[in-house]
Amino acid sequence: MRRFSSVLAASLVVLAAAASLLPAARAHNITKILAQHPEFSTFNHYLSATHLASEINRRLTITLLVVDNSGMTDLLAKHLSLPTLRNVLALHVLTDYYGAKKLHQITGGATTSATIFQSSGHAIGTAGFINITDHSRGKVTFVARDSGGASPATFVKSVKEMPYNISILQISTILSSPEAEAPVAAPGPVNLTALMANKGCKAFADLLLATPDVLKSFQSNLDSGLTVFCPDDDAVSAFSPKYTNLTAAGKSSLLRYHAVPVYYSPQLLKTNNGPFSTLASDAHNKNYKYTVKSDGDVITIKTHIVTADITSTLIDQDPDAVYAIDKVLEPRELFKVPEKVIADAPAPAPAAPPKKKKSAAAKHKAAATAANGAPAPTTPAGPEESPADDDTAAADNAALRTTAAAWTVLAAAAAALFLA
Repeated sequence: MRRFSSVLAASLVVLAAAASLLPAARAHNITKILAQHPEFSTFNHYLSATHLASEINRRLTITLLVVDNSGMTDLLAKHLSLPTLRNVLALHVLTDYYGAKKLHQITGGATTSATIFQSSGHAIGTAGFINITDHSRGKVTFVARDSGGASPATFVKSVKEMPYNISILQISTILSSPEAEAPVAAPGPVNLTALMANKGCKAFADLLLATPDVLKSFQSNLDSGLTVFCPDDDAVSAFSPKYTNLTAAGKSSLLRYHAVPVYYSPQLLKTNNGPFSTLASDAHNKNYKYTVKSDGDVITIKTHIVTADITSTLIDQDPDAVYAIDKVLEPRELFKVPEKVIADAPAPAPAAPPKKKKSAAAKHKAAATAANGAPAPTTPAGPEESPADDDTAAADNAALRTTAAAWTVLAAAAAALFLA
């Protein structure tokens, strides 16, 4: 028994290690998925217009109940405001996974699921919960708990399933909920400079106020989505001599460099590590990019010259977010890359040595060997003869080796359990 327990424990450890080798699940993009289905284009449009799409994309497990374009007609005829329309659509985002198979395996034939609307803070009491019922002959219905007596919507078909991350199910009609359709006051406009001045970024706010064209470009993105990385007052003060020496165009580019024309919540910043395009990229058609990385709760912005940490969140209110950072971001398009960075860069690969000419005796020997039927030795391919896709092939081979290793370890663990 002890031997079995030891083998079992060891096998579990091995299984855990093998699981870590398996590829991670990819994040989903709801608007791209629905774009492949034109019959849901209206529903898809309003997911983006209400900024609900970004909320869906940062959820790990959801079920989206969609209706086709004709099914959206009655909802749009009510002329609801965008904030109210967001609540109605949020009622169609279940916070659990329901594939077509699971719908027909509901214990007891009925269940209740929470929605994003229920967790938004706008729902009162039991509003925001959806009752799901599996009827006879494969019929499944959905109805809001506070439907007000409205008829339930019927399951039509499965559109897309990525177990157990996202499931998209078509239903017959929009779910009705008086609570979700209640009027919602639109949030007041964000006053960027006042917000910054009141939360430790007054110096940067003053720079924006001194360049009205740049401030206008920031403000023009507030409705569609904007993320600003605002250097705190100490950072701006330390950078002031460099800023003074910039041309007017350089100052404009530097300020624009601190804004991204997309909304990124803290969660999205952590999951979207990689290069970010900025307002300077759009304005000047140049790179003006940086990399955002995270390590636990620490989020850093790295240019080729400096690395800044996010120190606080000034506002996170979809579609806008403003973060305080401890350094001014310096783009390589305006500033010289430090010599240390250049020195730390990987050295170029050494050039291939020139090929030596064969002597007459060597040529005679090779010809004689070939004449006797022995294969002539082949010359190793030089760098100029290497396949163009070596990097891609190497990456693919590494992925295959990783997956193969994972399954080999799994098989070994299973065998150990069996033989014990």
